[in-house]
Amino acid sequence: MRALTWLIGLFAMAVGIVLAARYNEAYALFVWPPYRVQVSMNLLLLLLLVVFLLSYRVARIAVRAVELPGEVNVWRKQRRREQAQNALAEAERFYREGRYGQAFRSATHAYAGLPQPGLAALLAARAAHAMRDFERRDTWLAHAAAHDREIRLARLMTEAELAIADRRFEDAASSLEGLRARGHRHLAALRLSLQVEQGRGRWPEVARLARTLHKHGALTAEQTAPLLRRAQLEQLREAEGDLNALERVWQGVPDAERRDAGFLLRAVPHLIGAGDDKLGVAAIEDALKHDWEPELAALYGRCQSKDLRAQLATAEAWLKQHPEDASLLLALGRLCLRAQLWGKAQSYFEASLSQQASRAAHLELARLAERLERKEVAERHYREAAVLGA
Repeated sequence: MRALTWLIGLFAMAVGIVLAARYNEAYALFVWPPYRVQVSMNLLLLLLLVVFLLSYRVARIAVRAVELPGEVNVWRKQRRREQAQNALAEAERFYREGRYGQAFRSATHAYAGLPQPGLAALLAARAAHAMRDFERRDTWLAHAAAHDREIRLARLMTEAELAIADRRFEDAASSLEGLRARGHRHLAALRLSLQVEQGRGRWPEVARLARTLHKHGALTAEQTAPLLRRAQLEQLREAEGDLNALERVWQGVPDAERRDAGFLLRAVPHLIGAGDDKLGVAAIEDALKHDWEPELAALYGRCQSKDLRAQLATAEAWLKQHPEDASLLLALGRLCLRAQLWGKAQSYFEASLSQQASRAAHLELARLAERLERKEVAERHYREAAVLGA
């Protein structure tokens, strides 16, 4: 419908122009002595229109010719930018696929064509690191540092990750300190900090970070528990020999951990080594009240508290509830040895062997026989212990 309207309008305008020209008898006179030129006004208007249109067209061509080099340059820059963006995407894909050489080449190509090439430099550094080309890695990290205004956080995170991968924990800590100085404490940075502090052996900090990450849902309870356990055990190991330090570490262990048999089996020997058997005895007694663990019962016999009678009474009370526990019988035998109750010690060791043959029980009987100057019995038990230990 619109096309038909335009067509009718054009025809109407053409008819109007023809009618106006028909009744227009005006003319234009041009005098250039000695010449005189008389031209119809209609022709003059037509000539002027033609000249105007030609002039306009020539002017447009001239302007276009002048602007064309600039437009070509803009197009070329846009084209290079698009190619660089594609190269960056290819570099990321190659890196994820493990094709590090191609990833490095694509990233360097992208770096040359992007207006903000910092991310391409970081990707090139990662690819170089994956190829163990540390010189080029450091070069591209330096290139990335030149664009810190855009990618400082990403650069520091990358440097920390690469340093951790190389076990350069002090360098990683320096990069993470740069993040903390600017107030960046997000979960990814805390995860890296946890790895760094493990590598540096700063176990109190490991425990703090593990609890923080668990609190914010970044670590599950199953992931947090072994981290906390190792941190606590390492702190106990480091404090071994310093009774006061050992007691401070022990007081910081949660009650639930103190009742965990797996933790106690590794922690109590540190307490015994420091000469603090009282803590070890109390911990084992508390744990066995909640859940019986034969290995803990055996460890109880190695604790040398000052109140030996109380230890014996406690162990004998357990024996009423667990009369066939070989580990508890072994512990009772050791306690009787300390009390110089040779006959009871021998009976408990033999009862332990009757429940379960063990190298430890044979060795205890051999030592007891030597003390009682029964050489043949001692030799027999040593042979039995050797067979079980083979």
